[in-house]
Amino acid sequence: MHYKIGIDIGSTTLKCVVLDESDNILYKSYERHMSRVRQLTLEKFVELEELLRGNELKVSITGSAGLGVSDKSGLPFVQEVFATSQAAKVYYPQTDVVIELGGEDAKILFLQGTPEERMNSTCAGGTGSFIDQMAALLAVDVGELDRLSLRHTCLYPIASRCGVFAKTDIQPLINQGAQKEDLAASIFQAVVDQTIAGLAQGRPIVGNVLFLGGPLAFLQGLRQRFVETLKLDERSAIFTPLAQYFVALGAAIYAGGLPQSFCYGDLIAAMERALKAPSESRGLPPLFESDAEYEAFQKRHQSAKVDSVDLAEYCGGVYIGIDAGSTTTKLAVIDERDNLLYSHYCRNNGNPLEVVLQELGTIYFLGKDRIKVLGSAVTGYGEELMLGAFDVDEGVVETVAHYTAARHFNPDVSFIIDIGGQDMKCFHIKDGAIDSILLNEACSSGCGSFIETFANSMGYPIEEFARLGLFAKAPVDLGTRCTVFMNSSVKQAQKDGAPVEDISAGLSISVVKNALYKVIRVHSADELGENIVVQGGTFLNDSVLRSFEKELGHDVVRPQIAGLMGAYGAALIAKERSKGQSTISTREELEQFTHTSVPVTCKRCTNHCRLTINTFPGGRKFISGNKCERPVTGEKGADLPNLYQFKYGLLTSLPKFPNKRGTMGIPLALNMYENLPFWNTFFGRLGFEVVVSDSSTRKLYSSGQHTIPSDTVCFPAKVTHGHIQNLIGKGVDSIFYPCMSYNFDEGMSDNCYNCPVVAYYPEVIFANMSVPPNIRFLYPYISLNDRDFFVKRITGVLREYWPDIGKRAVADAATAAYDALEAHHNAIREEGLRAIQYAKDHRRKTIILSGRPYHIDPLINHGIDNLIASLGFVILSEDSVPALPEYHRVNVLNQWTYHARMYNAARQCVGMPDTEMVQLVSFGCGLDAITTDEVRELLRHGGKLYTQIKIDEINNLGAVKIRLRSLQAAMNGRAEESRLPTGKA
Repeated sequence: MHYKIGIDIGSTTLKCVVLDESDNILYKSYERHMSRVRQLTLEKFVELEELLRGNELKVSITGSAGLGVSDKSGLPFVQEVFATSQAAKVYYPQTDVVIELGGEDAKILFLQGTPEERMNSTCAGGTGSFIDQMAALLAVDVGELDRLSLRHTCLYPIASRCGVFAKTDIQPLINQGAQKEDLAASIFQAVVDQTIAGLAQGRPIVGNVLFLGGPLAFLQGLRQRFVETLKLDERSAIFTPLAQYFVALGAAIYAGGLPQSFCYGDLIAAMERALKAPSESRGLPPLFESDAEYEAFQKRHQSAKVDSVDLAEYCGGVYIGIDAGSTTTKLAVIDERDNLLYSHYCRNNGNPLEVVLQELGTIYFLGKDRIKVLGSAVTGYGEELMLGAFDVDEGVVETVAHYTAARHFNPDVSFIIDIGGQDMKCFHIKDGAIDSILLNEACSSGCGSFIETFANSMGYPIEEFARLGLFAKAPVDLGTRCTVFMNSSVKQAQKDGAPVEDISAGLSISVVKNALYKVIRVHSADELGENIVVQGGTFLNDSVLRSFEKELGHDVVRPQIAGLMGAYGAALIAKERSKGQSTISTREELEQFTHTSVPVTCKRCTNHCRLTINTFPGGRKFISGNKCERPVTGEKGADLPNLYQFKYGLLTSLPKFPNKRGTMGIPLALNMYENLPFWNTFFGRLGFEVVVSDSSTRKLYSSGQHTIPSDTVCFPAKVTHGHIQNLIGKGVDSIFYPCMSYNFDEGMSDNCYNCPVVAYYPEVIFANMSVPPNIRFLYPYISLNDRDFFVKRITGVLREYWPDIGKRAVADAATAAYDALEAHHNAIREEGLRAIQYAKDHRRKTIILSGRPYHIDPLINHGIDNLIASLGFVILSEDSVPALPEYHRVNVLNQWTYHARMYNAARQCVGMPDTEMVQLVSFGCGLDAITTDEVRELLRHGGKLYTQIKIDEINNLGAVKIRLRSLQAAMNGRAEESRLPTGKA
């Protein structure tokens, strides 16, 4: 007999198919390989000995991890996209588009029209491993995640471009009480969005769609989200029972056409040869050279400890600290002497309320009537939820809690780094106060959840995985890239035969390097000072701790309670602020505890926030998901000057002009957030009715999502597609969206360019969006910086379509437009001066919220300005700050108008009391790799703090709020320090 064997070795699974001469399936299997790709392939051949021995065999290997096996074994290899298309043509010839989702790979094949395939890059967002991670985050298996999704009632916006970004959205929703059913469906919707926007990249998914891969084979909820989003019917949505085996099936079909045949013994010999091939990975020095070195390391770190007293035998007052973290919940109970009476550290499994409820009950049970709770405090992501649920006395920002705990172990601490599951907090201490704060940005790269995810994917508990790395002989060098992109490096190491222990040690080293060089951005260990305290659950991993010390070149302090530092610090603060009696729920109240959560959509403003209303005994409520105070109080919040609100109000209240020539549509996107007053007046004076696209919403963004050609362009650019689609839907006669290489020369830079995305995105729109032929799409190259040139240029452009428009009319309209724009800028500057004076008169602290003109878009900034206002700050924008009288050069090429404004604002901030600067950065902005460092240096040189907030599609502000409250705490600490007598700081 002639048998054809196809083996598909993907990032996480191995699939095998055996066909006979008539292409009947004799055998098929699907199993996780746990990174044992060569060994499992050999075991598969051994398992099939009875079927294969004595027959003529043709074989081919495919898949992302298959190339290395093919190379070492000498067995034929076929590219997986070609294998997929081969099988599709044979079994489902009516297919127009193939969507395949694997463990860490995703691809789209367009078979009709111009054949094309598109695959994900090195990021595994929107794949099976992403779904696995999200299921683990919700403490359910993938099957239960699927069943939950089918019972959802609403969908939350979840970042789809990257797996760790999605975690940043989901984890706060979990901690805020969102229903698992809704989160499960939202996770699947994120996968769909990533496929449409990240993979299709502007090419429409139409016709008959064949869905392949394990996730689409097993998950009904995922299928449902694809069908509904793509508007498919039963005929056009093709779900095959062979979905998970399809690539292996294609490989077998391909093998049938190869000239080379094998006998069974050839296959065994080939795989044994591959298994014996040495690893090609270049290793780093081991973490520990000997057992003795490790024992000395352990002994040194055991010295930083807290004395313990048994709560079951203690009598007296106690103080409770709770740290409701992103993935874990910690509690600490201390006595009057700061001894640890009780502690608890566990994963919250998606239900932190239940953990705290049980642990408070345990504390009361052990303490009986012998203890009296004198104070309580809570910190972490779930702070507000716990305050509402259990009436805890104090809410404490994380950075303050961790500093308080670190100071207990080392009063002279100069630098603290805390690495948790998804968060990284670093802060310098100067003169007994927090001097500067650094937190990880929009994702959890370089944090503990990254190592844990890899451990789980390889089939190891995190504790065992960490121990394996301690004595690895040649840790894999994964470099200092973002850990999201290290998936490909790890897969390459697996292909090269690197053992698990070397991968484990390499991942620990990578976490440390990311912390030092991507978050802290140190140039040398001297920048961190001599007294460094490390904390957080990730540092309980001895491999990570050892990597950190080796990278720095000197020892650090890791308290034995490193994972409890937030809770311990909260307990210390509860003791410090105690009023003699805590309001925290009593034993009796805990026995009557109830909790309900209901998802609703707020209609009080245009944000339409997706809220979760949590209700507790006594009518206490906690509302999460709100970007302003209206859902809570019914009011906007404090009536403080907010330049972001003021500027947006100016743009949405521009004068209307009568329609004499037709309607001219203008997208409210990118640089139009600055130039709209100009174009509104210009076209209005020429007789056009100017129609501006609606305010940005998720629905508006989604309407143009399928036309976005780049997954890496910034979110503000992506939203532009929705605004163009919105104008098309309004039925305007024309759309005007010019290319503008230059902005205005404001005398504070060497040149006045727009960034390339802002300048030329109209070209992208024209090339990738289908504007109906009855709508003119005008995207001429225009410069407003030279008035005479502008009048000449725009006259030529307009007369191509409206020959009766004369140069004189254009010149008059331009004069009015320049005046309108100048008036607009003057209004912003005047409001800025008013806000500054208001802050002085009312003794308010001020934040210069610097960014680009389009950062005032409520969808793009996610309501961060409202969040800052809710903390009691007056808000300025970078263009509302007065310009310096003289141009000051900076250390970088200063040729971008928007960035020059930020440098000016940073210099002005230095001279303004009670004022700090927060810089908004859109993820994916290449220019900000330069500007952020320069703004940081300008502020630090002037003794100011630097806070950067990276924003993308991520919608949840939990991490942002922690950062802003940390900044507020640092400002308060500095203010208090300045009031102390000299020498008393």
